Amino acid sequence: MKTNKLSALCRLALTALATLGLQGCELAILGAAGSAAFSIAEDRRTSGTQFDDETIQPRAQSRVSDRFGDKVHLTVTSFNRMALLTGEAPDEATREEIGKIVLGVPGVRAITNELQVLPISTRTSRINDEYITFKVKGRYINSRKVSPVHAKIVTEAGVVYLMGLVTDEEAEEAVEIARTTDGVRKVVKIFEQCRPIDEVCRGRPKEPTKPGAKRPAPGA
Repeated sequence: MKTNKLSALCRLALTALATLGLQGCELAILGAAGSAAFSIAEDRRTSGTQFDDETIQPRAQSRVSDRFGDKVHLTVTSFNRMALLTGEAPDEATREEIGKIVLGVPGVRAITNELQVLPISTRTSRINDEYITFKVKGRYINSRKVSPVHAKIVTEAGVVYLMGLVTDEEAEEAVEIARTTDGVRKVVKIFEQCRPIDEVCRGRPKEPTKPGAKRPAPGA
């Protein structure tokens, strides 16, 4: 009963946020995670790479919007400077050009172009995708085996794309959780993988802040 009530409330919240033109998924996750919040210090990317990922997304979206306007529906997701493109384009030529535009954005080292040559998706479809992402991320948190900081989830038309920097074991667990989540049609794995003994997979130790110390420049 509690699960059904939570599902209904989540759908209602996402619908309301979408009506206001907001991206509801991340806001809903923040509210639902509660005490299960994850620290940025747990991220396996450097602070410079995290900054680059945050700037790559709006820059890429802006460049494509300037070129094609509302003729396409594009979502750009960047992790470790790898850009995932999802959404719809009117034809193959447009799809390929969008890929070239995003690849030219400063900081992008590679792209995975999953744009589909299809009519632009409806708002209802996108709300459903937001809800699937919410459910998968919630199951990651509950499993305590996959950190949402390490595995990023993107859903488009019921297809779940998994990005991030994970171990083999984490990758298998992440795929299994996503695959068995209600509403998921397919799982596409775009992970970069590392071994538990690799320094990057052991996480980054917290660095003490010294008085007067300068913060590293973005992109370092």
